Parts: sequence; C-alpha cells; structure tokens
Amino acid sequence: MTSTTPSRGRRRAPTKMERAAGKAAALQKPRVILALLLLLGLTSVMLLDGYLRSEIGNDARVRDGAAYDKVPQKILDGGPLLTFTGGTAKTQSVPKKTIVLTFDDGPTPTWTPQILKVLEDNAVEATFFMVGSMVSRYPSVVKDLVDQGNEVGIHTFTHVDLSYQGTGRLQRELKQTQLALAGAAGITTTLFRAPYSSEINAVDNYSWPVYKEIGNLGYTSVFVDTDSDDWKKPGVSKIVQWATPKNNKGAVVLMHDAGGDRSETVKALDTYIKKMKAKGYSFTTVSGAMAKLNRAANGAGRTGTAGSGQAVEAGIGQIGTGAGAGAGAGTDTGALGEQPGGTQSAPGSNSTDNSTDKVNVEQSGQQKATGSTLYEGKALVYAVAVAEWVLPLLSWLLLVVGISVMGRFGMMLILARRHYRQRNRKRGKGGKFSWGPTVTGPVTVIVPAYNEKECIANTLHSLAQSTHPIEIIVVDDGSTDGTKEIAESLGLPNVRVIRQENAGKPAALNNGVRNASYDIVVMMDGDTVFEPDAVHQLVQPFADPGIGAVAGNAKVGNRNTVIGAWQHIEYVMGFNLDRRMYDLLRCMPTIPGAIGAFRRDVVLEVGGMSEDTLAEDTDITIAMHRAGWRVVYQEHAKAWTEAPSSLKQLWSQRYRWSYGTMQALWKHRKSLTDKGPSGRFGRIGMPLVVIFQIITPVLAPLIDVFTIYSMIFVDFWASLLAWLAVLVVQLVCAAYAFRLDREKYRYLAMLPLQQLAYRQMMYLVLIHSSVTALTGGRLRWQKLKRTGEVGTPAGVS
Repeated sequence: MTSTTPSRGRRRAPTKMERAAGKAAALQKPRVILALLLLLGLTSVMLLDGYLRSEIGNDARVRDGAAYDKVPQKILDGGPLLTFTGGTAKTQSVPKKTIVLTFDDGPTPTWTPQILKVLEDNAVEATFFMVGSMVSRYPSVVKDLVDQGNEVGIHTFTHVDLSYQGTGRLQRELKQTQLALAGAAGITTTLFRAPYSSEINAVDNYSWPVYKEIGNLGYTSVFVDTDSDDWKKPGVSKIVQWATPKNNKGAVVLMHDAGGDRSETVKALDTYIKKMKAKGYSFTTVSGAMAKLNRAANGAGRTGTAGSGQAVEAGIGQIGTGAGAGAGAGTDTGALGEQPGGTQSAPGSNSTDNSTDKVNVEQSGQQKATGSTLYEGKALVYAVAVAEWVLPLLSWLLLVVGISVMGRFGMMLILARRHYRQRNRKRGKGGKFSWGPTVTGPVTVIVPAYNEKECIANTLHSLAQSTHPIEIIVVDDGSTDGTKEIAESLGLPNVRVIRQENAGKPAALNNGVRNASYDIVVMMDGDTVFEPDAVHQLVQPFADPGIGAVAGNAKVGNRNTVIGAWQHIEYVMGFNLDRRMYDLLRCMPTIPGAIGAFRRDVVLEVGGMSEDTLAEDTDITIAMHRAGWRVVYQEHAKAWTEAPSSLKQLWSQRYRWSYGTMQALWKHRKSLTDKGPSGRFGRIGMPLVVIFQIITPVLAPLIDVFTIYSMIFVDFWASLLAWLAVLVVQLVCAAYAFRLDREKYRYLAMLPLQQLAYRQMMYLVLIHSSVTALTGGRLRWQKLKRTGEVGTPAGVS
C-alpha cells in the first residue's frame, strides 16, 4: 500500500501594505506603554514634590499639655542629651561654659549659607538638625555644611509630630532622612531632634515611647537648654539675651536657619558668638560636648572625682556610654528606621590619632554612607532634582495651557459670531450675503468605499434625493463584502461603479477625480448621508473664482448613545466653531472627509490626494492654501456621518486623525518661511493648528492632573470651584455653538461627563500619536466597523 504525500501549496508572500500593517501593529503596544509611562512619570513627579512640600501625607497636629506621669522623674530633671542602651535611659548635660549651637528646620539656600559664613568667620562649628525633605531639595548646602566641619542630625523627613504617628511612619521618617543625607553629603547620623520638642522636661506620656523606640535604634535625642525664640523675630538684642545661659552653665542653644525670614538670626549670631567668647565660653557640636563628658567621666573613674558634666540614668540594664550602641547601629541591613550604611561609632568617641582628633570628635555623630544606602540616597536626591526642575516647568506650561484654552474660547466666540452674522446677513450694509451668481451646473460626487455593505445603500439613496444635478462615482477599493454588487443592484440613475484593487482611500479618491465628468467634485465617505440640498449649498461658494475648496458641516448621526453624544458635542463645538474661526482668518486647515467640494483642476494642480500622510484631507487643504486658493466653510451644507460606536474604534479613528495631522503639518513646514499665500498660511494657520490642536491638547491633562492633585492634597473646595468655572466657560461656548447650528440643547447635559471621561481619552490618543511621531512610526489605514444605523437625514433627530 502506498500513500501519497499531499503537495504543499506555496505560501503567498505578504504584500507591502500587509508588511507595513504587521510592523505597525507590532510597534503600537510599546508606544501605548510609553505614553502611559509618560503620564505615570508626571504623576510620580507631582506626588514626590507634594510629599517634599508636605502637601501629601501632611499631619499638622501638634500635641500640647499632655500628662507626663509615665515619664521617669530623673529623665524630666535630666540634661538635654538622651541616649538608650539595652533599655536603659541616660541623660547628660553640657559641660560648664560650653555652648552647643543647634539650628533647626533647614537647610535653605538663603539663610543656611549666611549662617555658615558667620560660623566660619568666628571659627565655630554647630549642629544642624535637618528636615529630610529640605536636605533632598538642597543637597549642595548640606555638603558645604559638612565640609566646613559642622555636624548634622535628623529632624524627621516631613517635620511631623511623631507622638501622633505609628511605628511605620516613624521608621520611614528616619530612614528617608538618612537616605537624603547619604545622597547629599555621603553621610548618615546618630543624632536626632524631634520636631516641636524643647526642653527635656516637656517629654510627656505620648512622646516618651517614641524617644525610647528611637533610642533603641541607636540615636541620641537632643533637647534644648536655652531657646533663642528667634522665630518670633523679637530683634537682635532679645535673641542674644534669650540665648545666653545663666550662671555660667553649659547649654544646648536653639536657633533656626529656616521657616521664614532669618535675617535677625544671622545678625544676632555674630554678636552672640563674640559676646559668649568674651565671657570665656567655648563652642562645640553635640558630639564635641559628649566627648568632653566622656573624657571627664573617664578621668573621674580613674581619680574618683566627679566630672564637669552631669549624667542621670533611668531604667534597667547596663549604663550606656553614648548613642550608637543601640540596636541597629552600624548596620547596613536596610531595615526601616535603622541607621543605614557605614561603620558607626558613638558621638564623642575617639578612634583616630590626635592629628585628626578635632575633626572626628566634632563630627563623630556622623558616619560615611556606604553600600545600598549611598546609592539609594543618590537616587533620591536625583529624583528630587528632577521634580524640582520639572514642577516649575509644568507650572509654566499650565499657565500657557490656561491662556491658550481661554484664548481659543474667546477667539471662537468672537470670530464665530462674526462669521455667523456675515454669512447669514439678510439686510444692512452690503445687503443680503451672497457668494455670487447661483451655481446650477452639474457636479461629480465621489464615494470611496471599502467594505461598506451596511452603509452604501443609505449613502446612495440620500444622494439620489439631491436637489442639485449630480453624477455619482462609487470607487470600490477592493471590497470583499459585496459593496460593489449592492451599489449596482440599486439601479439608481447617474451612478457609476468603478472597481479597483485595494489601494487605500487617497488612491480611490484620485481614481474618482480622474473619471469625473464635471469641473467641481464633491468628496464624501461611504458611511455618510447628505441632506437633499447639501450638494447645492456646498457648491455655491464656487461662484467666487478665488475659492478652490469648500468644507461642509459634518454632523454625528448616531448621537443617541453616550459615545455618540460626546462626539456630537465635539463636532458642533470643536470642529464647526473652529472652522468658522479659521474661515474668517482665511487659514482653514482641514476639509472634512465626510463632506467637501473641490475644483477638479485645482486638485490635479496640487498633485491630487496624497498618500504621504494619513490625513489626506488636511494635506490637500494645506496644499491648496499654499497654491494661493481660498478654502471656506459652508455651514448650510449638512451631512450626517456614522461616528465610531465603541471606545476602541474611537481610539483608532482619532489616533489616525491626530497622527495624520502631525504628518501633514510636518510635510508643509516650509510654509513657515515661504512668501505669498503659502507663507500666510504658514505664519497664521499653522501656528494656530499647532497651538490649538497639538500643543494645548497634549498639555491639557496638566489642568486635570493639577486639579485632582489640588482637590486631594491642597484645597478640595477651591479646586472644585476652579474646575467648575472652566466647565461653565466651556458650557457657554458649547451652548453658543449649538445655537448657531440650531441643535437641541439637551445633549449638553452630557458635557460634564464628557470632560471627565471622553476628554481624558482624547488626551491619551494625542499623546500616543505624539509618541508615534517622535519615534518615527507609521500607521496603516484602519477600517472601522459600521452598523448602517445612520439612515436618511430626515430620520435623524
């Protein structure tokens, strides 16, 4: 028994269009992802900036007047330096005639450098308790401060009262500030001062557990002996007076290098340092003071005498010798709240030779950041730098968008009103408006059709009712659904059906132009129906010999769905108001594919419908302007088109439109420098199209993003009122557009929802198109699924 192996048929090689389609399809997904990533990046930058400025996650609560009966009395009576070792709390006081200058809430690029200059001039080091968000915003100031020999401590990341926060928030505040310090100056620190803290006797039942938790993480909590109250701006003399300790005692002195105008602090600081030095005081950092205490304690241990400082212990366990010995100190585990990176030692410890003793002691609360902590810190600082650069830029762009949007509304209202009054004038100066002698000669209507079996019969029946003599040419562009057979079977007079291989809409239109019998050709879509007088109205402007093309009034036929109603509002308000404006300015950018008329010889003169772009209607319109022909808008020539009925189809259509418009503008970019009619369009029409149809829509999401951000994190009601005010302006414009087109106002009830949903989709479409254009992608023609629900014009309500 023998078997026969069936011969394999040769696979047909893909056509050029199929290869392009496959390539385009493969490229679209990455571009959609890139567009979404751009929006995600914008949102992330705004959230980061809001967090840095305490607009996000801000807790402005400050506890006051709480009970303190659970705090050990020895702690309340102790000194300003609080450390923990193995559950044992220890306080220490600054040695006599020793000043520890501390500055809170910085850094700032204005006041911190001025304070550093005063310290440098007087050969004094200080300890700066820094807010992490400020560190990440001004890293160069922190680096200069550390390089000068000063010491840094943590003042949380967002300056929040930790007594109201849980363990997770506390650890994040510490961790994030450590990362900011690592990224800014390559260091971490074991020093901590809580926001809103003062003297140690103010510790209460709510803050005490916080200090214990922080101490067990290896931090030294630093309180205040003497508060200058410089934030009250009492004057230089008062600041100096209030900062001066009594009875030659040592003191931790509090001043501020942020939080407002610190000019008095800068002036008082120089006076204060000179005054205290004259009294025999020395200045040091927190670590320097603890080093003195440790040396005194060691000396007392050897000689049996007391040191110059005071130490008070509370709790159970071994007595600590300074911060840095607690759990987590010196690790690089990356655990939240632990001190990340570097080899750590207790403040005041001396692990180096005497040649570097002063530098190391004064800054011994700091350690060099290493490993992941260093890299994460640098990443944080870089991200903040991006946010600091991007947000002001976005704010300016938001201003530009706001001016552009309001300017467009103003121009549309003013020019559309003028256009309407001019074209509908029945008396007055100049008498009734007229294009000239009535155009009565026959014209050719070209209907390009590709798989339009659902619509072609309605389209041709509507043309058969035309009040103007017409020849109808249906160009079947390789349909596979029987479109040609349906058109032929209708038996309508003056209808010719031309069959061609599938080559795209531009080729079909050019084929129709070549076969047209008359000097004026009307072009339409295969899913569009004309009103009986549409052709007659459309060709009347050709009474003016200077007019080369006419744009008709395209209307959405399937408007009784949510998506259809949204597009209906867009057509009436956006497209038709725009066309009135552009008509008066003599720079109409687009003749709609659904209804437009052309002089046949002008179409041939400019090279026909080009396949260079996906917006052949925009392309040929600009080409006619450049050739010196006038393009006008005829509002009374109405056609009803079937708009996309699903979001997917809508995205596909608008993606092609917006990308094709960008292609057309780029193709005709030389008009910007041309002279004559071409230059006029390039310097008037093209900038308006770029601003109103590309730049403004691309940047318009900023309005919504900033609005949502402000409503959530800043002021809900003020932001909501601002958004409603813009909505009212849009509603006024839309209502006026509906009035001019004599449309029913009930569809305007969908406008708020359109702003919340539909407009956002259009933003994404345009951003997607922009990404495609910037990455050099190309699109194919996309056939939309039709339903044929748009019947005769009389049936449209």
